[in-house]
Amino acid sequence: MSSNSNQQALQQMVEEVDRGGRNVTGAVAMIISVVALCWAFFQLWYASPLPFTFHIGIFNDTEARALHLGFAMFLGYVSYPVSKKSNRDRVPLLDWVLAIIAAFCGAYLFLFYRELSLRPGIPTTMDVVVASIGLVLLLEATRRALGAPMAVLGTLVLIYVFLGPHLPDVLAHRGASLERLVSHMWLTTEGVFGVALGVSVSYIFIFVMLGSLLDRCGAGNYMMQVSFSLLGHLRGGPAKVSVVSSAVNGMVSASSTANVVTTGIFTIPLMKRAGYGGVRAGAIETAASADGQIMPPVMGAAAFLMIEYVGIPYTEIIKHALLPAILSYVSLFYIVHLEALRLGLQPMQAATQARTPIQRIGRLGMGISATIIVVALIYWIGVGTQQLFPQQAFGILVTLLIALYVGLVWIASKHDDLPDLVKQDGTMTQPEVWATVRTGLFFLIPIGILVWCLTIERFSPGLSAFWAVTTMLLLMLTRRPLQAFFRRQQVGTALSEGVKDTLVGLQEGARNMVGIALACGTAGLIVGTITLTGLGLRMTSFVELVSMGNVLLMLGFTAVVCLVLGLGMPTTANYILMATLMAPVVVELGAQSGLIIPLIAVHMFVFYYGLMADITPPVGLATFAAAAIAGEDPLKIGIQGFKYAMRTAVLPFMFVFNPLLLLIGIESWYEFVFVVFGSILGSLAFAAATMGWMRIKSKWWEVLLCLLVMFIMFRPDWFMNHIQTRYVNAEPAQIYAVAGDLRPGQQLVVEIEGMTIEGDTIRKTVGAELPVLEEGSTLTGEAAGRKRMADAGIGVMAFGDMVQLSNVGFGSQARRSGWEQGWDVMVVKQPNPNALMDYYMYLPALLILAFLWWNQGVRMRKTENA
Repeated sequence: MSSNSNQQALQQMVEEVDRGGRNVTGAVAMIISVVALCWAFFQLWYASPLPFTFHIGIFNDTEARALHLGFAMFLGYVSYPVSKKSNRDRVPLLDWVLAIIAAFCGAYLFLFYRELSLRPGIPTTMDVVVASIGLVLLLEATRRALGAPMAVLGTLVLIYVFLGPHLPDVLAHRGASLERLVSHMWLTTEGVFGVALGVSVSYIFIFVMLGSLLDRCGAGNYMMQVSFSLLGHLRGGPAKVSVVSSAVNGMVSASSTANVVTTGIFTIPLMKRAGYGGVRAGAIETAASADGQIMPPVMGAAAFLMIEYVGIPYTEIIKHALLPAILSYVSLFYIVHLEALRLGLQPMQAATQARTPIQRIGRLGMGISATIIVVALIYWIGVGTQQLFPQQAFGILVTLLIALYVGLVWIASKHDDLPDLVKQDGTMTQPEVWATVRTGLFFLIPIGILVWCLTIERFSPGLSAFWAVTTMLLLMLTRRPLQAFFRRQQVGTALSEGVKDTLVGLQEGARNMVGIALACGTAGLIVGTITLTGLGLRMTSFVELVSMGNVLLMLGFTAVVCLVLGLGMPTTANYILMATLMAPVVVELGAQSGLIIPLIAVHMFVFYYGLMADITPPVGLATFAAAAIAGEDPLKIGIQGFKYAMRTAVLPFMFVFNPLLLLIGIESWYEFVFVVFGSILGSLAFAAATMGWMRIKSKWWEVLLCLLVMFIMFRPDWFMNHIQTRYVNAEPAQIYAVAGDLRPGQQLVVEIEGMTIEGDTIRKTVGAELPVLEEGSTLTGEAAGRKRMADAGIGVMAFGDMVQLSNVGFGSQARRSGWEQGWDVMVVKQPNPNALMDYYMYLPALLILAFLWWNQGVRMRKTENA
């Protein structure tokens, strides 16, 4: 297959996955583009502060969700053909009719919002008819965009609502009439227009738009080439470039398939040429690209759903996700290094004269130092301007930003856009670092603004992304004309190209959202069924029966279900289903077993195993994209990719039992250093074990020792808990005193007992991290504990020696973590002041690793001398 036809096939694959794959032209293409642009401009308007500034075009949540789904359903029917065999060069009349009806049904809550609000719970015949048609059309649009499994699941949950009275006792419920069903699912925010669609409107769309614009303007290619310039000199350089460029790309793009195509079209051929072979090359790219969804700051769509499901800010989700994402990529980087050692691969040719190790270390140190200095300078200029000139700060900072942008474009315009990676004779050449970096430093401005708004200004994710997208749009409109001006070329032509790129990026971003919006709408059916039938309560009993109350078996069951569902469902829908059904169950059953599992840990667990479906055979869209580039069997690439992905599969189990890996409960900077150091070393040990190689091929007992080191580094607490007690029991009446003495990061842990809604008496262990007191507060002891507990939404009432939870704030982290109002506090768990640090267990692990390194070195020298 020629390179051109291969690229066309890949582009068609991306089109089919992300945008429907219909190849229409003329007026039809214009209509689709205009509708997509209208959707994009509506979402930009909704995300911006402008409606509240000018007091026009203000949409409430329900109205915005209705318009969002209306656009998605219209584009779903005109973009996605009825089957793979359908003609892709035109849109049949029936699809136009269905698209218009679907758009009307989807936007019904917006069009008749006032009328519906005046008669809540009393649907008219028209309401029932429109809702019924809307449900059917939503399922059909979902089938076209996401495949049959998701649509079948949506249909099954609707059937379950009707069949409730006729099912076995374990699944039985009262059932519902058609009127009640469609009213619940379509005319309220309990079903289709629920939390999932709300997150799609408020957060997901604007972040997908940012990723689409960055990709359209060439930021992905720039980041990949910078990775080449930095890493090409290493052994197995192309594979390491694939890992790093996919990680960097994953910071701004949350699509596994698009990530594979963006970076894989360059890295997979280079890996094959370097000696990795087609199967390994495709598997490495697939494993690296799939993990892009877990890399902050722009994570997969499911990460934004966690904002609502877990009830914490997006900045907290980024904090919890950061270390596991880094561990995943560090271990994959080490895996490809071990593969290079096994295959005896050599570095690629450098474009410049080879440097000594001292020169390389010096240049690396200077580069890191310069980056830190620049970031610190930007931070202090921004913060200092806001402190010194609060009224004029915005204008001053915008002026400085414009000057910085123009300066960076001027620097880039003085040189060629990007150096070539491959010479005309086909040999690979490592490009010079600065020659590559200087060509696109301005691409970092939108990303910097996003991070600034999220972390410094503490804006909402939607508003932060809006400012980043606004910056990105201005960059796309002006970059080409500015470069043309500095290069004394035609400015008009460059301006028209910039406008075209901007419009195409906007409409591609909107069309990329069709499948996600439909998935969120259909997933709302599942959530609506749970609230309508009480299925969630039955799931607790069912999972407890299957797992026999064992948390590890329960997590294994959850992981398997995630992988199975992922064979036919996108990550977003998979996450919604499992987070709704399984996350509360795992937390509850863990508490009953005496184990405190943070809610975010379970949600991250579900998220990780949901995205692994993009890799696992026999179905995995990212795998098929990599196979098309590599020219290899997708099944072989999937199996090899799953082997590489095992380092990601073990992480969720570890951070569920050791939340420190999610940076939860870290009390000091040195503890942070210990956690990062230990987890990285554990990841490397696990990678060496799965590859069966460290310095040379490992023996079976060396693999077992590597696994032991991994477990010690990830779970030092497991060993220390067998040596010492982590908590000492205190009387319930001492709860305020214990709470007042807790250090920042420590949890208030108690055992509570009470009666469930089914009439069973349950005893469980729960914990909550209490807010620190305000700076300058003089409260101490019980008074401090009472204040901190009140700030956490926890109130208690004492009856002599008995203490009862009198209040657990609605929506508070305590409520989400299993604290139950009206239950008795039986025991207060006070941190053991004499307990040794868990990190003493690192010493034997380091000794084992040193022994393995020495022993393999001896064998390696014997082999070389033989």
